[in-house]
Amino acid sequence: MGDYSKALEFYEKALKICEKALPPNHPLLATSYNNIGLVYNNIGDYSKALEFYEKAHKIKEKVLPPNHPDLATSYNNIGLVYDNMGDYSKALEFYEKALKIDEKALRPNHPLLATSYNNIGAVYDNMGDYSKAFEFYEKALTIREKALPPNHPSLAVSYNNIGLVYNDMGDYSKALEFFEKALKIEEKALPPNHPLLATSYNNIGLVYNNMGDYSKALEFYEKDLEITKKALPPNHPDLATSYNNIGGVYDNMSDYSKALEFYEKSLKIREKALPSNHPSLATSYNNI
Repeated sequence: MGDYSKALEFYEKALKICEKALPPNHPLLATSYNNIGLVYNNIGDYSKALEFYEKAHKIKEKVLPPNHPDLATSYNNIGLVYDNMGDYSKALEFYEKALKIDEKALRPNHPLLATSYNNIGAVYDNMGDYSKAFEFYEKALTIREKALPPNHPSLAVSYNNIGLVYNDMGDYSKALEFFEKALKIEEKALPPNHPLLATSYNNIGLVYNNMGDYSKALEFYEKDLEITKKALPPNHPDLATSYNNIGGVYDNMSDYSKALEFYEKSLKIREKALPSNHPSLATSYNNI
């Protein structure tokens, strides 16, 4: 968390200078707003993130031509916040705006196009439309395999996402295959406490839990929790997910007091961090 609060402090200093020294529609101001939005999104303060991303976007709309790639980045950022808030139709609306620009402005194998396809795939996955999710995730993967070196972390993101769809469809051996591909890349390419590694451990834990191998599930979920606790602030929604997952395994093992302990930790964070109509809150209430 220290890193995020430090980043915020410096970005706010930069913003103060920009607001005094520059005209109100200067691109550097948009950059400042965008940077602050990014930090708020990373620490899980989504309403603040939205506020700053929208300020940045307003400036970009005034100063840039309508098909400029920076506008697509803006739409993607705003879409991501809506996605994190559980407002999937809004997320899709902004991701599709980004894609429209990217398809016009970029070459067909550009990594940014892959990001757009990936984001849209994630929303469809969250909405339970797995065939649509697959379609977009595979488009993203095709580009990334052509455009990136074989151990690039973005490839791991693609493998993880495709694995998640297989998991959601109940094809656990396929899911595990893709999650392990992702993990192999991440262990080579990333520092040992990187959040992407936590995501992979979480995903592998998820599959083992679904397969009924609870000791394996717990092993991977605890690896995920260890990294997540170090990497994120104490009220981040991802931490709530980690606690919730561990609670779920104890629940499946009929260790109800342990399950309740972790479910309550999860709920405490979600009540602070998420909008009151977020699907994850409903999950927490149901679990308890």
